[in-house]
Amino acid sequence: MTSSVDRDTTNGEAAGAPRDGLVAVVKRDCPTCELIAPVLADIEARGSLTVYTQDDPSFPESVSIRHHDGDLSFSWHHDIETVPTLMRISGGTEVGRIVGWSRPEWQAFTELDALGDSLPEHRPGCGSLSVDSSMVDVLAARFGSDGLAARRVEFGSLEDAQEAMHDRGWSDGLPLVAPSAERVSAMLAGTSRRADEVVANVAPDLADCTVTKAAVNAVMAGCRPEYFPVVLAALTAVCNDTFNMHGMLATTMPVGPVFIVNGPIAREIGMNSGINVFGQGNRANSTIGRAVQLIVRNVGGGRPGEVDRAALGQPGKVGFCFAEIEDDSDNSDDGTEGAGGNGWGPLCTDFGFEAGTNTVTAFPGEAPRSVVDQLSRDPESLARTMAAALNAIHHPKLVLGFDAILAVAPDHSRVFIDSGWTRQHTAERINELTTRPGAELVRGAGGIAEGVPQFLAEADLPKFRDGGLHLVHCGGGAGLFSAVIGGWVNGDVGAQPVCVEIDPWR
Repeated sequence: MTSSVDRDTTNGEAAGAPRDGLVAVVKRDCPTCELIAPVLADIEARGSLTVYTQDDPSFPESVSIRHHDGDLSFSWHHDIETVPTLMRISGGTEVGRIVGWSRPEWQAFTELDALGDSLPEHRPGCGSLSVDSSMVDVLAARFGSDGLAARRVEFGSLEDAQEAMHDRGWSDGLPLVAPSAERVSAMLAGTSRRADEVVANVAPDLADCTVTKAAVNAVMAGCRPEYFPVVLAALTAVCNDTFNMHGMLATTMPVGPVFIVNGPIAREIGMNSGINVFGQGNRANSTIGRAVQLIVRNVGGGRPGEVDRAALGQPGKVGFCFAEIEDDSDNSDDGTEGAGGNGWGPLCTDFGFEAGTNTVTAFPGEAPRSVVDQLSRDPESLARTMAAALNAIHHPKLVLGFDAILAVAPDHSRVFIDSGWTRQHTAERINELTTRPGAELVRGAGGIAEGVPQFLAEADLPKFRDGGLHLVHCGGGAGLFSAVIGGWVNGDVGAQPVCVEIDPWR
């Protein structure tokens, strides 16, 4: 492939600047283009024709005004998908085109009689080299009109890419995918947003993150382009005063953003909502949250030991993202029936969205902890188990200051559902069961110095503020286990969960 636009010695025109008149794009490796070579010579002899040839610069030999589109710049900028393509240019602007070979169409388009009378009446064209799968990302990176709105970093010829990225501080400790221009362009194809559009202002440095910079980090995290709309939505969810990503980084508590995806997009991109939902093995789950964390690190400057002051941290700070079971098919990969379609409704409905909306919820959370109850077969008993487990979040005597997610797996959710308990009713009952007398929770009670102030001794205190407990349906279809994900400090001094709609994947 040539590195520059060739010039035709006949007229000296640059291949990227077609003159007015008829313009044909062809390649030798196309039977239809070979077939119509005499037609092109006839058009040139009877009028005006410029030919751009994608592969062999000597093809077609019968035409004198011929340009070699060796770098495919002309084909890319003119959206050539099929060869042969015949266009009419007027005033430097395309005013019409036809593709393939059709004698009636070519005669009408050129206004030339007896054109190609000896040829078959119709022949389909071939795929343009500019849309070949091996070239699409290369050309988009090279010629994309938006450009890649980020600076390029060149590695030395003797540098190992993995070590170079790690040495520059880009990594979370795990290997990264090198963000070549081709890979970043492929990632950008996952959204219709402009490459230079600012997605968010990222804490702690309050740096603008463009779509391109987000794409770079999504590539490094290992995302596929179809995940990119979720990454962009998740980034939007954490970069605002409501979620308070800066405060979450600066806290010494072991918390980070937890992302829960709702809507058809979760299944479309292959997210896991079933077996091992919080674990390894699913690319979308593993990389979407990681991409956001890398953006916070590389664009916003949120690095451990600097602004990130977590005393212990937790594995979920690498990236914590999963989907919710919303219907029976969501759990079909493990051979069991899910408990969806049950009236519980997805998590996004807690935030005012309708069921079926593609959303991502960012929750400021810690690592999950297991809740085991193998014996409860009635909802009241199981709700009491859940309440006892939830009371232990952060400290059994600390209340109201922390939200929580209760992740209910199918074998447990079925106990509630079969008894007619809706998600709202289940949450209300658990909130009732986690409300306790202040006398048990004040400082010093039970021989424990930690607790609430003494003036609350006469009050009945709920564990969670109104709306602070969120039930999520996920997990494998076998096993009487659920999980609790404790939250960070809520309210104005802490963080609030944020749910945003996901832009459609283009």
